[in-house]
Amino acid sequence: MDLGIKGRKAIVCASSRGLGKGCALNLADAGVDLTINGRDEKITHATAEELRAKGVEVNVVLGDVSDHETQDALLKACPEPDILVNNNGGPPLKDFRELDREAILQGVTQNMVTPIELMQRVVDGMAERQFGRIINITSLSVYNPILGLDLSSGARAGLTAFLAGIARSVADKNVTINNILPGKFDTDRIRNTIVFAADKKGLEADVEKANQMAMIPAKRFGTIEEFGATAAFLASAHAGYMTGQNILLDGGVYPSAF
Repeated sequence: MDLGIKGRKAIVCASSRGLGKGCALNLADAGVDLTINGRDEKITHATAEELRAKGVEVNVVLGDVSDHETQDALLKACPEPDILVNNNGGPPLKDFRELDREAILQGVTQNMVTPIELMQRVVDGMAERQFGRIINITSLSVYNPILGLDLSSGARAGLTAFLAGIARSVADKNVTINNILPGKFDTDRIRNTIVFAADKKGLEADVEKANQMAMIPAKRFGTIEEFGATAAFLASAHAGYMTGQNILLDGGVYPSAF
């Protein structure tokens, strides 16, 4: 399927690995030129070479996307993006009683403030050019709480509510804002979480992994390629009538008919 975005330009945050990389790979397959971002220089440049092999232009911006200097560098490398994929690491598992004000503010900055700041800088240009696709990677925990990830869940839920009205305000300019809510995907983050959970329970990591998969109706973790394919469709020319939506990708975990 031709997504109709060949030659478009995208900023994909936190895209050296994991779900962000999955988005970048699928956008590259669609012919989109990319500005990618990561903290690890070696891994980020390796991802850039993998993407360039698909025949697209790739800029690399190193650093924490929550830092204003990194945001400035992203917009300098790609001053008129057609597509923005907001992604960022979240706070680690922690009992809410252990969170101090500094930790709470940092979590809200990572998962709510940062994507808002980037959208502020690109949305009007997208509206003027009559094309824009903004995709926010949030979490299934927005709908289905995960004890210990309360800060991440709260910040991402705040972002979701914040953008609900904004998405409708730019829809007539062919600018869409949608959120993808991932469940359990085969990424470094979940592998670390499995080890953490296994240690707590006194289990081998492989046993804990199998136990977690058994709780998913699909009986497996998702792949970054599957995630990226959904993001690429939301970024496509065919998705202009879909905005303000929360797209669940969780293998059927969330038990709801509506």
